Amino acid sequence: MESGDVHSVLQQIMKQFATDTGLTGSGKKSERYLWTDAFAVCNFLELYNHTGDRKFLDLTIQLVDQVHNVLGRHRSDDNRRGWISGLNEVEGKKHPTMGGLRIGKSLNERQSGEPYDSGREWDRDGQYYHYLTKWMHALNRLGRITNEKKYNIWAIELAKVAHVRFTYVPAEGGYKRMYWKMSIDLSYPQVFSMGHHDPLDGLISYLELQSTADLMADESDPGLHEEINDLHDICKGKDWATEDPLGLGGLLFNAFRLVQVIGMRNSPFKNLLYKILEDVQMGLAYYAKTNHLNLSADYRLAFRELGLAIGLKGLKSLEDIFERNRKSFPHPERYELILQSLAEYFYLACRIEEFWMEKENQDAPSWMEHMNINRVMLGTCLAPDGFLNV
Repeated sequence: MESGDVHSVLQQIMKQFATDTGLTGSGKKSERYLWTDAFAVCNFLELYNHTGDRKFLDLTIQLVDQVHNVLGRHRSDDNRRGWISGLNEVEGKKHPTMGGLRIGKSLNERQSGEPYDSGREWDRDGQYYHYLTKWMHALNRLGRITNEKKYNIWAIELAKVAHVRFTYVPAEGGYKRMYWKMSIDLSYPQVFSMGHHDPLDGLISYLELQSTADLMADESDPGLHEEINDLHDICKGKDWATEDPLGLGGLLFNAFRLVQVIGMRNSPFKNLLYKILEDVQMGLAYYAKTNHLNLSADYRLAFRELGLAIGLKGLKSLEDIFERNRKSFPHPERYELILQSLAEYFYLACRIEEFWMEKENQDAPSWMEHMNINRVMLGTCLAPDGFLNV
């Protein structure tokens, strides 16, 4: 599909998304969901960059404001009111991310002391760390494009509160760990286990935010140096390999972000980049051998597959960065070989995108059940630069 065609389809997708979720139009309640909205911000920015039309930037800013005013506040079915940070109205508007942001799930959170139900927990509200990191990235993209520092500050304030509340030292001692899910007000954990890639998502998100803060520096910058050191320690010795397509796509996204924000020469994170690519290679080799992409739409989850396709779309740009900066990479021949190996799996992105562009597959219950997230991520897959670039 030609560039003009993909951006035309993206415009249609985002126009429908804006109407259906109450971003535009009148009378429809705002339906905000943090993961989907983070991708939507990047899609609107991609349209703004491609067309130069101010309306797409206005929609981006409007969406960010809605997310903060909905997901930064307590739910309508909660006895509590106001900003989840506990700040008053004036201070809450100045610092809308200082208490974190709700997921936006349909059911209210599980109360402290209430029995855990693994089935219902997926539909319960709270805060996910890996959703917060996606929002940090979205805010950072908006700040870079508008050159408005407040978006970077909001992202850093979100990073700081998330880091304090999600990380902990186990009672038996040892390295810090992370909770997977926290309560709406971040006062207690909802799920104790640590997300496989959460420390990596956090580390690279913090590096991204710090690189922007360094460009916009003044004496008031809070900085994330301590938090970066914390997560770097948690990440040491970790294996990131996974067979999950969304997880593999996230690893590729993290690799592409990492190479954009660090200078490879003498960087303490240069070995991390190779480790990520090595683990992606292992996961892709396994995933490609499965027959998952031969199944019908009824047995597939579009947003998980599209996550992989989006990550794979960044490989060409990653190769370009490597070629331009080859001498800065330690043992460049290793990177050349692994990038060549990863490029052999690009066909998976094409298969996934073509499958979910088919109308009959979009009519399947598996698509309709998660329609907003599916179509927004399909739009990202078609024109991924707005999301992938730092």
